Amino acid sequence: MVHFDAVFLVDDDPINNLINRRLLGKTGISSQIEEFLGGEDALEKIKELEAGKSLLIFLDINMPVLNGWEFLNRYLEIFPERNDKIVILSSSIDFQDRQKADEYRVVSGFLEKPLTLDKISAQLEKYG
Repeated sequence: MVHFDAVFLVDDDPINNLINRRLLGKTGISSQIEEFLGGEDALEKIKELEAGKSLLIFLDINMPVLNGWEFLNRYLEIFPERNDKIVILSSSIDFQDRQKADEYRVVSGFLEKPLTLDKISAQLEKYG
């Protein structure tokens, strides 16, 4: 099974983060699962990670201050050399959001909320 050095949950809803943290904990994909209520805090934490650390990020699109798209743009500016996996996790069912997500090389998936073990498993299978 695939393993990541860290998993970040970036969502302004603390309840979503709590539930998703528990679900991801059951998968055993990482012993380090961190929650962020805003993209700025997550970007700051990524700066502290060693370059070789593998990171999986579940990113909400609709957040105040820094939305998911702005997060992706900033991520690509700050970390052009990182090769993390970013999965959009959104309540959006707008096809245009899916198309926009496909334009980002770092986005490896688009999942609709709520997150489930089946959705996590299907996403992880893409990583080998």
